Amino acid sequence: MYALVDGNNFYVSCERIFRPSLNGIAAVVLSNNDGCAIARSNEAKALGIKMGAPWFQIRHLVESDGLVALSANFALYGDISDRMMSLAAGLGPTQEVYSIDESFIGLDGVRGDLVARSHKVRSRILQWVGIPCGIGIGATKTLAKLANHIAKTAERKPGVYPDHLAQVCNLAALAPCELQVVFEATDVGEVWGIGRRISQQLREGGIQTVQDLVHMDPATVRRAWSVVLERTVRELQGMPCIGLDDAPQPKKEIACTRSFGHPVLDLAGLTQAVTEFASRAAEKLRKQHSLASEVMVFIRTSPFRQDAQYSRSVVVPLVRPAADTGAIVQAAVLGLRAIYRDGFKYAKAGVMLLELQPDSVRQGELDWGDTDNVSDCLSLAQADDKTRLMSALDSINQRFGKGTMKMASAGLEGDRRVWSMKQERRTPAYTTCWADIPVARA
Repeated sequence: MYALVDGNNFYVSCERIFRPSLNGIAAVVLSNNDGCAIARSNEAKALGIKMGAPWFQIRHLVESDGLVALSANFALYGDISDRMMSLAAGLGPTQEVYSIDESFIGLDGVRGDLVARSHKVRSRILQWVGIPCGIGIGATKTLAKLANHIAKTAERKPGVYPDHLAQVCNLAALAPCELQVVFEATDVGEVWGIGRRISQQLREGGIQTVQDLVHMDPATVRRAWSVVLERTVRELQGMPCIGLDDAPQPKKEIACTRSFGHPVLDLAGLTQAVTEFASRAAEKLRKQHSLASEVMVFIRTSPFRQDAQYSRSVVVPLVRPAADTGAIVQAAVLGLRAIYRDGFKYAKAGVMLLELQPDSVRQGELDWGDTDNVSDCLSLAQADDKTRLMSALDSINQRFGKGTMKMASAGLEGDRRVWSMKQERRTPAYTTCWADIPVARA
């Protein structure tokens, strides 16, 4: 048995914790550079705002319907997520944090009424953290995900599903006839892993609802579509095919890319941006205990502007795999200088680390007693020094905030950074910055 705990409209709910005045008001959280809506309150959804709707297309709703738009505050969302997940873990013995607002819980060995237990955990998260959530329970992860959708829909849209399925839905506890009614009321496109293209193909083949999909022969599904869709069908039929990942697998590639708040016109500005992106990528690399063999850097203009267009990338190999910020930044800046061309309005840049390997594997490791390879031994000693230096760098930035220590080519805080993201509507970092902590006065 599995449960899926999912925060409702998570980013908006995080903002409402410290701004109760937003309750009952149409609100959206915007993406980087305030580009498009990436989270919507139920009231915003009722206005017809779609996920990913460009801000310039919906900004008129501020005047006409009182819409409130906020810039993304990922430091706040990440901290609230950690608090929510620590409470969700009390639901069962094992946990997989699937995303910033979703967590799978393994329920094997949990006794008693799972629905009552889930309601208690949900109430605790709401009271202690302030995040409303839905909980879905099923015999497989796919069924738990579907149950979560039903729980949230039954709460948001009464009448679509039975009232007792609101907030917490346990598909395993439903009678066969009731389960059939629920499946018949659920569109096939709501199933986890079935995207827009596959759902359209299924509908063209007469598969409109989850009930239709459940009755399909898995072998036929595999021949007509793929083994992935076959696995989904088997999961819907109650056969577990997807296990619980207690720890995420290391990424095979790590990227840090950003669109600029304003066009960048010179190499100096691009160097600052690329240094910043390479430093962040290197920090992520060390966090998963990996080394990079190659650094890819790209720059491009905006395809949406009526300006001269330019886009170029280059891959710079490292002498030996490394996680040292200095080596990675140096490679990225060298690549940038090779592809930079004057006279263009650059709108985006990024750095990607390629050919990753565990940091437990190092090229050129030799026996320290081999006196014929003194230079290699010194090189390894220098690498160990860099490892300690990077650990100290990460510790300082973690304790005192990102950017406390950084590479000089990233520029000083007082420098004018035209490439910085637009975040004109960002709220304070209430829980991660001393200066932003709310103060209650008598």
